[in-house]
Amino acid sequence: MKPIVIGVSGGTGSGKTTVVQAILERVGAERIAYIQHDSYYRDQSHLPPEERARVNFDHPDSLETELLVKHVRQLLAGQAVEVPVYDFTTHTRTKRTQRVEPRRVILVEGILIFAEPTLRDLMDVKIYVDTDADIRFIRRLQRDIAERGRTMESVIEQYLTTVRPMHMEFVEPSKRYADVIIPEGGFNVVALDMVVARVQGLLEGGDD
Repeated sequence: MKPIVIGVSGGTGSGKTTVVQAILERVGAERIAYIQHDSYYRDQSHLPPEERARVNFDHPDSLETELLVKHVRQLLAGQAVEVPVYDFTTHTRTKRTQRVEPRRVILVEGILIFAEPTLRDLMDVKIYVDTDADIRFIRRLQRDIAERGRTMESVIEQYLTTVRPMHMEFVEPSKRYADVIIPEGGFNVVALDMVVARVQGLLEGGDD
């Protein structure tokens, strides 16, 4: 059977990861090839550190989406892929990769995946996680300080300079391509139940 490609999108801090984790746990991680668009940020090691921080990481051009498209196609063809490992503290792509094996479900997560027509066209199910802007900002602030070594001032500046404008220009408009919109992210139990049931229904008829 042809693998199923599921896309999970939504603004930064919307709860995409919570939705993804629910799918992984309830459908079965062993049945899913999980890839994050964030892994495909372009390497910025050619720039001095102070210039790297000024790159617009919320614009589609900051991501090597063509490589992600290639990898999804390879997974669809039953081939394993080597996903880049990105270092968010230095804005550089490491020399390491993470091997992802082909599975019955290919799960792609990222804020801009529905804004890319070639990538979007590969998806069988498109899920958009919709959460209020203030909640999303607070979550991003907490994450970037705790996990990515940023200061509060730098997170606020980046949010106002690029994150919010790019959300309004690319992410929010891409919501119209979604098959399912989940308000309040992972806290919406009813919507999660429906999504998981849909995925399990698509999987009926055979397994690995």
